[in-house]
Amino acid sequence: MVRIRGYVASDWPSVWPIFREVVAAGDTFAYEPGWSSEQAREVWVVAPPGRTVVACDGTRVLGTAHMGPNRPGPGSHVSTASFMVASNARSRGVGRALGEYALNWAREQGYAAMQFNAVVESNHVAVRLWQSLGFRIIGTVPEAFEHPTLGRVGLHVMYRRL
Repeated sequence: MVRIRGYVASDWPSVWPIFREVVAAGDTFAYEPGWSSEQAREVWVVAPPGRTVVACDGTRVLGTAHMGPNRPGPGSHVSTASFMVASNARSRGVGRALGEYALNWAREQGYAAMQFNAVVESNHVAVRLWQSLGFRIIGTVPEAFEHPTLGRVGLHVMYRRL
């Protein structure tokens, strides 16, 4: 059973291998694979009003997400989120649990909508998951992501009202 809880500093040794694995694959995140643990933590662990969480099975961290305002000021009524799941925990509902958590959190915080700015179009599992949770593709930036095997592919902007 997957339990989602707030990230605490002592989680980083469990989150860092997931972050490193996902980024090293090069097929879903436009993060620099050469980042140090400290650089990655600085990007992944967000400050309030954002929130970073971990998905756990007992004490084992299976995935992580962060969420918060998509933009400051006049754009702060729309939330955004990013998700990472360990490869050995995929197809077990971890991504869906994190997505549902993020949507509920955003609703509770009073956001009007959630927007994902950069879903790699070839990441079919994620695209299907987000669509099943009510997101729609509102645009695609062509050739905006350098995929390691497919070359340049598009980045979807996905959106849903809350």
